[in-house]
Amino acid sequence: MVQAETVKSLSRPRATMTGRRRLGLPRRPPQSPSHGGPMKLPLTIHQARLGSAEFKVIRPARPVTHAVLIDRDRYLEVYLDQEAAQRVGGLWKLAASSPRSLVHLPIRANRPPSREAPDEGTRRLDLVLMHHSLQFAPSRWKEVRGRLGPGRPRTVTPAGAEHAGEAVADPDQRHYRENRDLFHQHLHAETLFMTGSAKVFRETAQHFFDVARHGPGYVPAHPSYPHFCTRLHSDAGILGNAREMHIEYCDHWES
Repeated sequence: MVQAETVKSLSRPRATMTGRRRLGLPRRPPQSPSHGGPMKLPLTIHQARLGSAEFKVIRPARPVTHAVLIDRDRYLEVYLDQEAAQRVGGLWKLAASSPRSLVHLPIRANRPPSREAPDEGTRRLDLVLMHHSLQFAPSRWKEVRGRLGPGRPRTVTPAGAEHAGEAVADPDQRHYRENRDLFHQHLHAETLFMTGSAKVFRETAQHFFDVARHGPGYVPAHPSYPHFCTRLHSDAGILGNAREMHIEYCDHWES
């Protein structure tokens, strides 16, 4: 049975949880449905130069319309429909295999789900995913963003994106002091920067694929409580200087 959490439920998991449960992922059914082959991601590749430094910025070729990222102070909230969850999962994978690039999702101007009234004091954000070895200073982002041209088109297949059932690492290993496979977050210019290792991007992409696979079936089957979500959990050994991220499937959006 797939686990569905409430938006209010940000409590710690039990110490006996293992594998996917300890990482905050929903339980997976015994057999995974077919996904019809590898995912293809149409992208636009941009280059921007600041002085002697050149930066490569990767964006989706077409807008990820039904996706919003909300800063709720104590934690971050992501709302997605099925297509957006699948595409964001692919971009998460792409960040793992593109250590010299900034993966940019310009979603700040998107309209929220129709049932989600905006709360006072919250704000919508864009998202940038980047490998920690890039050592990009978020304070330079506004200038880099302003220098991006039309870019060039490219279609890629993110490594492993077609394998929704790939294994995650032993979560106990993540709680060692030596663990450097952690996310760190920074806010600048209305943009959330998620910085991490290839390993942590690769493994946590599964959260988005699970929402894409299970949300569309779970929500209509539970009309009294149509809520399907997962999260990047503070107890999962994946967050360094970072807040939890709650990821929820939504099927009705404002036009």
